[in-house]
Amino acid sequence: MSQQLIEAITDMREDDALQITDDLLASGADPMSILDNCRRAMEIIGQRFEEGDCFVPELILAGEVLKEISAKVKPLMQEEASTSQKLGKIVFGTVEGDIHDIAKDIVAFMLDINGFEVHDLGVDVPPAKFVETVQQTGATMVGLSGFLTLAYDPMKATVEALRAAGLTDVKVMIGGGQIDDQIKVYTGADAYGRDAMTAVSLAKQWVGAA
Repeated sequence: MSQQLIEAITDMREDDALQITDDLLASGADPMSILDNCRRAMEIIGQRFEEGDCFVPELILAGEVLKEISAKVKPLMQEEASTSQKLGKIVFGTVEGDIHDIAKDIVAFMLDINGFEVHDLGVDVPPAKFVETVQQTGATMVGLSGFLTLAYDPMKATVEALRAAGLTDVKVMIGGGQIDDQIKVYTGADAYGRDAMTAVSLAKQWVGAA
């Protein structure tokens, strides 16, 4: 893990972060490890936000930096991926009240290049939209992303809405900076993904492709 990259992102040093990313890629670093660094940096920033040590402008700036880094990394990962056969359908989105999309975008991208048909609903998605899209697409999985603690109740409401609509066989995974097993139990989700590759592994297990 590149501590330099993590520190550049968390210190909001945009030019340094992009230069370090270029240097890592030029040296043959695993693109996935760079995304892992981004995820770790966002966890640190999210914790600072929760503790009142940084504010919305910093979150927005960090998000822009990560988008630029992702734009450098993703094409390299796509070159290595085979997407000829879709393993299953998953509806993905950041839950209502949360507008953060970096972690969501990384996970959705990894699911896509690993052979899943991803229906990305974006951010601030109400429970009814998840239900509607699952019904329209026939997806068997739902991924709920949330960066801050305010996402817990919308996640719970979305799981309840899916069950109330009779979609009891649809598997639900949750993820985000503050998510753990305790929140999984609180929301009623089937599993939580610590990172993008955990989400991919879960999805593969659920469709019998693991």
